[in-house]
Amino acid sequence: MAFSNTYGDTRYAEAYSRLEFPGTYYLAYRDLPAILAEHVQGRRALDFGCGAGRSSRFLRRLGFDVVGLDISEEMVRLARQADPSGDYRLTAEGDFSALAKDSYDLVFSAFTFDNIPMRETKVAIFRGLRELLAPGGRIVSVVSSPEIYLHEWVSFSTRDFVARNRLAQSGDVVRIINTAIADARPVEDILWKEDAYRDVYAAAELEAVAVHKPLGREDEAIAWVNEGRIAPWTIYVLRRAGPAPR
Repeated sequence: MAFSNTYGDTRYAEAYSRLEFPGTYYLAYRDLPAILAEHVQGRRALDFGCGAGRSSRFLRRLGFDVVGLDISEEMVRLARQADPSGDYRLTAEGDFSALAKDSYDLVFSAFTFDNIPMRETKVAIFRGLRELLAPGGRIVSVVSSPEIYLHEWVSFSTRDFVARNRLAQSGDVVRIINTAIADARPVEDILWKEDAYRDVYAAAELEAVAVHKPLGREDEAIAWVNEGRIAPWTIYVLRRAGPAPR
């Protein structure tokens, strides 16, 4: 099945740009301050696939000096509109030529790789991001866990697609509805399992130093559906492969 990036649609992009951290999305960001404090030294950050700037603004509130980068002209326009003082840049897919190598303490990516098909493309992009890392720098990538496409959630529904999603393998198109926004059209993502991600990282000369799968807690003021027992997101902390810098 051919893949169509839903976020390139102007109407969907507008609806998505209004999101902050509701429901299931809260879990993708809840633990990031602690994760970044543990693994990242320095304040220079690149937000790869910044979209409408939600993640860039989040990083800036944590004290990072952030450059937001995206391939969608509409998303970059919305980011600049919402945050005129931010640094948001448009680029072609996989083109990092305008960015200085060895210069970012953190390369952050939230959900971007859910929408990048083909192993070869993923590997090439991660290789490019690896070259941007300063010594000791880290890539922190938030992606959808495969399980998100098989269950119901506070902010997502898969009931109309779960039978087909269950048959999907890494690289296949899966569908999900984001119930946290006004546009109820299904989103198409690319399923990518943990073993397939680790294969991509190895090919890009990266290694995972931490893997975090956040679960909802009973003390949180959200009526979790499945989030308390199944992790909808996976957070990978990556470094250049080989011995850690001294």
